[in-house]
Amino acid sequence: MSDTPTACILIIGDEILSGRTQDTNIKYMAGRLGQLGIKLKEARVVPDQPEAIVAAVNFCRVLYTYVFTTGGIGPTHDDITTACIARAFGRKVIRHPEAEKKLRAFYKDSLSKGGSDINEARLKMAETPDGAGVTLIENRVTSAPGYRIENVFVMAGIPSIAQAMFEAAVPLLRTGDPVFSGSVDGEVREGDIAADLTALQEKYKNVSLGSYPSVRNDKLCTSIVARSTDKALITAALAEVAEMMRRFGAEPAVTAP
Repeated sequence: MSDTPTACILIIGDEILSGRTQDTNIKYMAGRLGQLGIKLKEARVVPDQPEAIVAAVNFCRVLYTYVFTTGGIGPTHDDITTACIARAFGRKVIRHPEAEKKLRAFYKDSLSKGGSDINEARLKMAETPDGAGVTLIENRVTSAPGYRIENVFVMAGIPSIAQAMFEAAVPLLRTGDPVFSGSVDGEVREGDIAADLTALQEKYKNVSLGSYPSVRNDKLCTSIVARSTDKALITAALAEVAEMMRRFGAEPAVTAP
C-alpha cells in the first residue's frame, strides 16, 4: 500500500566496517518493523566521518518515513553522532536538562552502591540538538537516553540498549499492517524450481517470495520464504511451493505464518 510507512536504519561506527564488531541491531529492528507494519527499505553502515553521517542522515530522512541511527552517542571522543545530527538539521548541540537530570540521578545511585560517579565525559551522553521537535527516548538499561528529532531516532549501538530504546520509541511511530512470514525447506536445487517459482510469484503478486539456497549434510537445499500482510495468501503460496518440491523428490518442511 502506498501509505505504508517506511524506514531506514543507519548503523554508525568504524568498528562495524572493520569487522571488529558484528552488528545485530539490523536483525532485531527489521523483525520488529515488520511486525509494526513499517517497511524497512534500506540499511547501511556509515563510518565515523562527519561528512558521511550528515550526508546519509539528510538523504534518508527525506526519502523515508523514519530513520533509525545506532551508535556514536557515548562519552568518548569518537562518539560524534549527536554533533552530526545537529549539523544535518542546522542546529546547535546543547546539554538537555532532562537528560542531564536522569544521568545525575543514575550515577548518584551508582556511587552510593560503590559504582562510578558522574563526570564531564559521561555528561556528554546528555547532549542533543537544540530547538523544537526533540524528544528524549527512554533508556531503562543505563538511563542515558536516546532522542528523536523530527523523523530521525538516535539510539545507542550496544544491542541491549538499542533494543530498549527502540521499544520505548514504538509509541511514537505510525504503524501499518503487520507483515507475516512462513517458509518451505526442502532438499531440492534452487535452479530446478526457479522457473516454476517465477510463475508462482506472478500468481501471488501480494506475496514476496524469497529463495535461499544452502548446503546441509553435503546436500543442496533450498528455503523459500513467503512474506505478506495476508496469512491466507502465504499459506496458499507455501502449499504450492511444497508441491513443487515434491515433484523433484523432496520431502519439504513447512513453517506456517
